[in-house]
Amino acid sequence: MVNAVVGIDLADLKQMVVVTDHDSKVLARRTFRCKAWDLGAALDWAADRAGRAGFAGVTVACEPTGHRWRGLGQLAVERGMSFVCVQPLLSSLARKGEDLTSDKTDDKDAVLIARLTAQLRCYLPEPVDPVWGRLRHLGARREQLLETHIRCVQQIRDLLECVWPAVLDAAAQPFKSMTWVAAVSVVVARDDGNLARTRRLGLERFTRLVRAEVTRRGKTKPCLRIVRKVFAALTETAGVVEHRQAALARIGWTLTDWDRACADQDLVEGRMVAVLGQLGLTDLVCSIDGLSPVGAAAILAETGDLSRFTSARALRTTGQAGRPGSAGAEVRHVRRQVAPVRRGTPAAAGRGVAGSMGMPPEQPGVRRPLPTPDQPRDQPAQAHPGPDHRRRRDPAAAVRRHHHRAAL
Repeated sequence: MVNAVVGIDLADLKQMVVVTDHDSKVLARRTFRCKAWDLGAALDWAADRAGRAGFAGVTVACEPTGHRWRGLGQLAVERGMSFVCVQPLLSSLARKGEDLTSDKTDDKDAVLIARLTAQLRCYLPEPVDPVWGRLRHLGARREQLLETHIRCVQQIRDLLECVWPAVLDAAAQPFKSMTWVAAVSVVVARDDGNLARTRRLGLERFTRLVRAEVTRRGKTKPCLRIVRKVFAALTETAGVVEHRQAALARIGWTLTDWDRACADQDLVEGRMVAVLGQLGLTDLVCSIDGLSPVGAAAILAETGDLSRFTSARALRTTGQAGRPGSAGAEVRHVRRQVAPVRRGTPAAAGRGVAGSMGMPPEQPGVRRPLPTPDQPRDQPAQAHPGPDHRRRRDPAAAVRRHHHRAAL
């Protein structure tokens, strides 16, 4: 006796449940208008219909989109049912293969989910565990803080390029320089972005203020060269001067958000490393060259417990690993235009070394060179039809070609 497949298309208030066999034959279907965490009655109904059809049990399958699948998985585990997930990308590709791109309905989506599950194109989601769950939520929070960090940096750069572009040249990498950040913070905080008033402070007093700001940010001393360049940029008039004071005030608010995001990120990463220690994986990940505990914790926050995967291919099924190099051959609509490479050029030498390094000699979509006279062709050569082969197929064109206009 085997299990029937229960494909569920989750939504907010409307849940589509389909019971199928291993040949994707629909045994029963029903729409339940309830929340996802109220699908216990739907699972009981599906188990009853599967039992009437002669199946020993059911395997519940859904797409892991949003948060609703968590509640469904818990309901399935409480009833002793197997629970698997189908990657949404596979469902999308299956919909295209079924030519259902313009007819997306909950009924058809549930059948597609059940069909992919019967084909074993699914994976076991991570079990509910408080420690791994804490790591996952910390990883999600870290991702949000990184997005805030990047957004603040881009916004400050854009505003400075508009109203005060000269200050960006004060350091080679301004946003990685604590001295530059401290100097800009002094400018936007002390005089509310009034560069003329800041200029009247003088270089010595301005340096003392920057030094105090650098110390407050956790460093020992500033780079005096960057301080002098920022002070010299106070007299520059390039940029939209009329918007300068208002934009600098906005930069001050963004700097506050950036500092708060950086402080929260350090706190979250420290907690992630602590959770990694609770799992007993710190020594293992530190043995990998180039991988820090924070980086390993961020990876495991996305993948979950790797011990539940039997191979790297099983991990790739979840959509959390990169595609192999040969998978690019499946994308036939992408063409790369590659210029011919002459012998003796660096590009040709690089391609020659690729084979000795174990890299694939040919890449998908790259045209192979024409065979030399010593190499036989893969297919026999075909005769060229000639420049007027289309005209020969058109009888009217032949008549027009041989028709001569009578002399007047």
